[in-house]
Parts: sequence; C-alpha cells; structure tokens
Amino acid sequence: MLGVTTDGAVTVLELQREDRRNALNLELCRAIHAAVDKAVDGGARAIVITGQGSAFCAGADLGGVYGPEFLEALYGMLHHLTELPVPIIAAVNGPAIGAGTQLAMACDLRVADTTAKFAVPTARNGMAVDAWTIRTLKELAGAGPARRLMLAAESLDTDEAIACGLADRAGTPQHAIEWAHELAQLAPMTLAHNKLVLNGSPADDAAIEASFASVWASSDVKEAAQARLDKRAPVFEGR
Repeated sequence: MLGVTTDGAVTVLELQREDRRNALNLELCRAIHAAVDKAVDGGARAIVITGQGSAFCAGADLGGVYGPEFLEALYGMLHHLTELPVPIIAAVNGPAIGAGTQLAMACDLRVADTTAKFAVPTARNGMAVDAWTIRTLKELAGAGPARRLMLAAESLDTDEAIACGLADRAGTPQHAIEWAHELAQLAPMTLAHNKLVLNGSPADDAAIEASFASVWASSDVKEAAQARLDKRAPVFEGR
C-alpha cells in the first residue's frame, strides 16, 4: 500500500494502490502519517512523496466510506505534513485529483511530470474540502486559477500549474529525488524555522520566536562561518 525507501538523508514514499490509481483510503492516510514520522525520527532531512504507475493520486477512494473517521485521518495527515520540520517534495507523476491535489499542496514543493494534472472537482461530486485547502490553493496558484478549479471544476496541466505557481518545477520523480538530496544538504534548523513561518499562523508566534532564537544559537551558524573561512561546503548537523 505504501512503499518506503531510504536513500541517505532522503526518504521516498510511494503510494502503491496502482489498481485504484493510488486513491487514498483510511489505511493509506494512516500509513502516510506514520511513515513520515518514522522518517523524521530516523534522521531524514527531506521526504519525497510520489505514486506508483501512471497516477500520483486519483483522490479519495470512491469505493470507500466517507465518514468522520476517514475525514479525520485524511485531514489529520494533510495538516501533519505541513507541520513536519523537514521539507517534503511531491513528485506528481500523473493526475492528482481531489485529495491528490490536496496531498500535493500539503507538501512544501511540487515537481510535475509531463502527465501531471491538478483538479479539485468537488462541484461535480457534491462533496466539499476544508477551508485550508481552498485558501492554500488560492495562495499557491492565485485567485484566478483557484476559482477555475473550485467554481468551474476545471483542471490545470503541468505547464499551467508551473505558470501559476501551483507546481515549482517540471520533472520526473527522479528529478524530485535529486532535488531532495540538495535540500538535505541545507541547514535543517533553518529549513524547519522557515517552514514554520511559511505555514504558521499568529497562534504560532511564540514558537516562531523560539525557533528564531534557536537557529541563531546553533552550532550550524558557527559551522557555516568556519566553512566560509576554510573555503569549503558546510556540513550541517541540525544542532
């Protein structure tokens, strides 16, 4: 259901429900939630999420049960991804529909393959997504594209997604993994602080202030200064 591969400081999660085009069900949502925690606890400095076969994620499994338990698992997992202290890249290797687009948006960066497609067709199925999804879509893609997706039930292909900012780069899952390795070389405490600020709210102000102070008090700041003197790349330890 979920493949987990460790490649140095990068963990790759592959949704493996190819017969259902990697649609999310209760078990898969819980598996993703648990796997990202295990990756961070194991020292991962970047995570890549992609799909098996020709689809990234076809959304919520229409053959499943849409009850409070599923919604709690889905949104608990999505919001948890935004709170993790490491960068997460969505390698969108095909259609990301409904909850698939939500999963991609919960990641910090998105690499879209040539067959990628983004859509949130709730107006076609009588369902709804939470306010976080709509507001984040508007923030990433802009008001116009967000309205097209949410009010006209349209979709964006790779070129359109990159042009509006919903996707960051064009590329394959391998390109996403290579980018993740680059991110894994950056200062982890700084990345965690930046992600906290980018995804946070006024309620997080105290945590943001503490994070800011911790970064400036870290050994990584001293390591960067010494590396400049030594004319070498810094080796960050996240402490």
